[in-house]
Amino acid sequence: MSLHPTLQPYADAWTHSVEAISELVQPLPEGEWNRRTPCPAWSVRDVISHVIGLDCEALGDPRPIHTLPRDLYHVTNEQQRYMEMQVDVRRHHTAPEMTSELEYTIIRRNRQLRNESRDPDTMVRGQLGTEVTLETSMRMRAFDVWVHEQDLRAALGRPGNLDSPGAYVARDMLLALLPKVVAKDAGAPPNSAVVFDVHGPVEFLRTVRVDAEGRGTVDGAPSLGPAVSLALDWETYVRLACGRVTADVVADRIKAEGDPELTAAILLAFAVTP
Repeated sequence: MSLHPTLQPYADAWTHSVEAISELVQPLPEGEWNRRTPCPAWSVRDVISHVIGLDCEALGDPRPIHTLPRDLYHVTNEQQRYMEMQVDVRRHHTAPEMTSELEYTIIRRNRQLRNESRDPDTMVRGQLGTEVTLETSMRMRAFDVWVHEQDLRAALGRPGNLDSPGAYVARDMLLALLPKVVAKDAGAPPNSAVVFDVHGPVEFLRTVRVDAEGRGTVDGAPSLGPAVSLALDWETYVRLACGRVTADVVADRIKAEGDPELTAAILLAFAVTP
């Protein structure tokens, strides 16, 4: 048996992004590993540690036994503590140690994916002791690795792959969260619509419609009288949705029309990654 067709796009996206990450960091001298990335509080080394750690967990490896320092100001909740464990345990690893472990992890994961024959609905280990479907797990890994590839590219001044397979996984995941952002978090009024017009390497027009009960849905049909219209480029959309920047920092890259209070509320609630 081979990988289920539903899972193949996620395996392809993960492979494309993780190989790009490996190519980015292989030649880096020691000092470059301490560069800050757009991922809050994380350096290049920290991002690579995170990628390695979560792929090791996907392989079924035990989590490290490690006590976090008490002065990590950016760790404020249990989700962040969970993520930070795999990062902090590698904070003093050298560049050769990091690249060697990354390469070994990629080899192991590729072997796992080649031999993967389970159904997409199979339950596997998730974060914080939860269980998720295999499909959800692979989709999340494809998304996470692509976003962190972009973090590394920004830190190292090597832009690219904004339209790679992982970008389309990210698009679909972020779009699925838009109704909550608009209807629940930003409090768009019942029977209203908000239009997002995104251009660049990945282009789309989507309308979030809020029904009479305040529930949001998203579709690709335009709205004739939206409460708010937002036009922005794909890279800015990703940076906002993943919490890498706030709207005031990229205000010159966003064209907004309509209710200014609702616009501000949507942009304030736009970040959806933990």
